Order: sequence, then structure tokens, then C-alpha cells
Amino acid sequence: MAKRVSHNTSMCGVARPLDAIGDWWSLLIVRDAFDGLRRFGEFQKSLGLAKNILSARLRNLVTHGILETVPASDGSPYQEYVLTEKGRGLFPVLVALRQWGEEFFFEPGEPHVELVDRKAGLPIRRLQLHAEDGRIVTSDDTVVRLPAAARSASS
Repeated sequence: MAKRVSHNTSMCGVARPLDAIGDWWSLLIVRDAFDGLRRFGEFQKSLGLAKNILSARLRNLVTHGILETVPASDGSPYQEYVLTEKGRGLFPVLVALRQWGEEFFFEPGEPHVELVDRKAGLPIRRLQLHAEDGRIVTSDDTVVRLPAAARSASS
């Protein structure tokens, strides 16, 4: 089995966060945290994950500042896992992944869970990327640019 490589020094904004959320269990834990799960047992029941793997993923998410542990809200001696500001920042990432999955991994008309606006009860509008001037952009409209220091060093 190939050894996992850290991307913590990469200049790429896609690669660097993979140390924190680069496996499916971590993203599913974050998804469940957004759905209100807070306790180890709740995550385990939802995911059907072995305790040692769940412990390792929760520890990694805490280490990377995506979740934090807090005393149990019911006053019991347990701890709960809650999303930090950094963790809540993953919401648009999960929405984008969810919408992509709904478009490409379900047959037309196939039932699936739906993300809806709590206030209006209506489905969330499809995410769109906008240029600084407000235009909707696609991958064809963008290019990845190296930082100035890296551009001058490679010349």
C-alpha cells in the first residue's frame, strides 16, 4: 500500500485541505455534524464505522480545527463534537458536492434526500460561481495562476 503523502506545503488550495478532509469518512462526519450530530455514539450509529476509525477521524478533524470538543450539553461527563468556524466554512463545499452527486449519481426521478431552506421549506438553489463583475463563470472562464514570487522564480 502506498504511503499517504501530506500536502501541507502545497500552494494549491485544493491539495492542502486534503490532509484534514481527504477521506470520505471525514466529510461524512462533517455532514452529520451539520445535521446536528454531536456525540461519538451518534456518529457511529449514523455511519456504521468501527470505533477505532471513527476515533482517528474525529481526532484528525479536531487537530485540524474543523471540530472542537465541548462538555456535553446535558451535563453528563461526556464530550461532544461541534463544528468550529473553520468547520462551518465547509458548508458550501458539501452543498457543491451534494448537488454534483444529485446531478450525476442518481437516475432522473430517483428519490434522494434533499437540502431545503429551513424557513421556506424550498430546495436550495444550485450553486453558481461568479466573477468579480458578477458574471457566471465556468471552468472554461478560469485559469490557475501561480503566486508572483513563484512566477518570477520559475522564469
